[in-house]
Amino acid sequence: MSDFKRNILVTGGAGFIGSHVVRLMVKKYHDYRIVNLDKLTYAGNLANLDDVAQSPNYCFVKADIADFEKVSSIISEYQIDGIIHLAAESHVDRSIKDPFTFARTNVMGTLSLLEAARRHWQSGDGDFAGKLFYHVSTDEVYGALELDSPEGEAPYGSELFLETTRYNPHSPYSASKASSDHFVRAYHDTYGLPVVISNCSNNYGPNQFPEKLIPLFINNICHNRPLPVYGRGENVRDWLYVEDHAEAIDLLFHNGRIGETYNIGGFNEWKNIDIVRLLVKIVDRLLGRSEGQSDSLITYVTDRAGHDLRYAIDSSKLAGELGWKPSLQFEEGLERTVRWYLDNRKWTEGVTSGDYLRYYQEMYGNR
Repeated sequence: MSDFKRNILVTGGAGFIGSHVVRLMVKKYHDYRIVNLDKLTYAGNLANLDDVAQSPNYCFVKADIADFEKVSSIISEYQIDGIIHLAAESHVDRSIKDPFTFARTNVMGTLSLLEAARRHWQSGDGDFAGKLFYHVSTDEVYGALELDSPEGEAPYGSELFLETTRYNPHSPYSASKASSDHFVRAYHDTYGLPVVISNCSNNYGPNQFPEKLIPLFINNICHNRPLPVYGRGENVRDWLYVEDHAEAIDLLFHNGRIGETYNIGGFNEWKNIDIVRLLVKIVDRLLGRSEGQSDSLITYVTDRAGHDLRYAIDSSKLAGELGWKPSLQFEEGLERTVRWYLDNRKWTEGVTSGDYLRYYQEMYGNR
């Protein structure tokens, strides 16, 4: 028997959001064993977890979630009773170029985890008693919202994504996540597997892989490189600081209602071009440059295929049931984020150079 009160498997725990979830739970729950399962593809970086790597209640396992036999053995070996599933291919541009990889990881990988959990948990005492499969998804499964400018408190439009909003994915990435959501619900409805699903808006903060807008542009401003903005930068996204998302995941894992879906958002909509201008202002100030010095780096490029115009999440259900709300205003969170990247340039350099991947390949192999 395990010496721990609970044994939690976090998939994708070396990635951006996953590493924040792992860190939070390792530090908060000393009587939980947190098992970090990650394939260590380009977006997985164990340096994200240096501060908890030696903790007695943390362990790392390199594995592919689509490897059913391996996943099954991990659930059995570590006596896993809860899964927080974050592992996913998540970059829309990559999904357009390579949709098969997204289908394999996001759909078949999720199915592999679901079936392994079902077989192991259902064969034990209590028939799923004390077990939970928590699936972390995205607001992109809902499609796109209209962009308008009514007067009042909703400058980009009054409509928001609800948990009951019809799925309407527009990219291979969002289609693969929508499919994985459906499999999770199907396992609950068919087998009685205890599940919770959350769909979150855009995250930002420390340790984000620098192909995403905010870390990419911070790095580009530092090096006086172009800031390529799709279209005219009119696309609107709802932004949430990653540590607030991790807190919401922790709350839902422990208190969410079985079989329910919860939206997690920041009530914080920004046009892409406005974020870029704000980033320029913050980075230039923190680097001691004159205000607006880097504005000339902004360039407009051909819009992405199937680029959704607006996402906006309604988190009222989560707020009403569990009292969750974001802790940071966007300007405060963005400045904190910029300071982190400026203070951790070695991390960014290691990621952009690929040194971290070579290190892990030598340590764990290419399996």
